[in-house]
Amino acid sequence: MKPNLWIACGALLAGLSVSAGAFGAHWLTSTLRADTSISAEEAGRRIEIFHKAVQYQMYHALSVALVGLLGQRFNSPCLTAAGWLFIAGIALFCGCLYAMGLGSPRAKIAMLAPIGGASFIVGWICLTVAAWRGGT
Repeated sequence: MKPNLWIACGALLAGLSVSAGAFGAHWLTSTLRADTSISAEEAGRRIEIFHKAVQYQMYHALSVALVGLLGQRFNSPCLTAAGWLFIAGIALFCGCLYAMGLGSPRAKIAMLAPIGGASFIVGWICLTVAAWRGGT
């Protein structure tokens, strides 16, 4: 993908993270606290999980933009791999946490979150290798 597309994708994902954060802080929080069918502890846990997804999405949205910025200076397969792994991590890890925060049963999605987390880790390793090699 071209560097400017990585930057645009990162910016879009960051904007969606801000939107999700606002949704979680306002609608989700008030809805869960008003729901008498779940305990206050469960509501708090789900809100915390949702906000963790927002946090990780923002970190990695900025990382996707960083891939684009670095891509303007040098081209590297490791850099491209890092970008795609960050996007996969957002989809899998953050997506699972968002779903759990919204009440999806853990058993149905729990095995996808670690794959997303591993994607983040491998993405950071790829970014490290790309930077270390300086695009060669």
